[in-house]
Amino acid sequence: MTAWGDLRRARPDLADAGVRLLYQFGVGLAFLATVRRDGGPRVHPICPIVTDEEVYGFLEPSPKLRDLHRDPRYALHCFPPADNEDAFYVTGDAWPVPDHELIQVVTAQLLSERGWKEPPPTAEVQELFRFDIDRCLHTRTTGHGDFAPRHEIWRAA
Repeated sequence: MTAWGDLRRARPDLADAGVRLLYQFGVGLAFLATVRRDGGPRVHPICPIVTDEEVYGFLEPSPKLRDLHRDPRYALHCFPPADNEDAFYVTGDAWPVPDHELIQVVTAQLLSERGWKEPPPTAEVQELFRFDIDRCLHTRTTGHGDFAPRHEIWRAA
């Protein structure tokens, strides 16, 4: 596993594509896949926060939060663009962030990205997670119906 910053330094083209697709609507939006207790997949939307070095996400008490506490494996996939079938996803392990100073730094970025002056009313019950990366995939297309998409896979050392 590695950090977002390691991916960014090794493959800035993939990291740039990832930020572009994760933030295509102005704020981070992605689908988070976790592993249910019975081993099946669970998928929910979240708002990832990408810094120079890490990918974070605030999670409210929910099945996906319980999933990650039990089994840290995840996949994070961008929302589909309107004008093509490009895609970006990362997989790895997600870990709770207990560092209160770091939580304040990530909260400040979240507020800045959204133009908010205060955290949402549910902030007190949310838990911050860091998403370590095992691999990423970037798919590039020429538009809808592209029969020859280009897939590029990167794996952590």
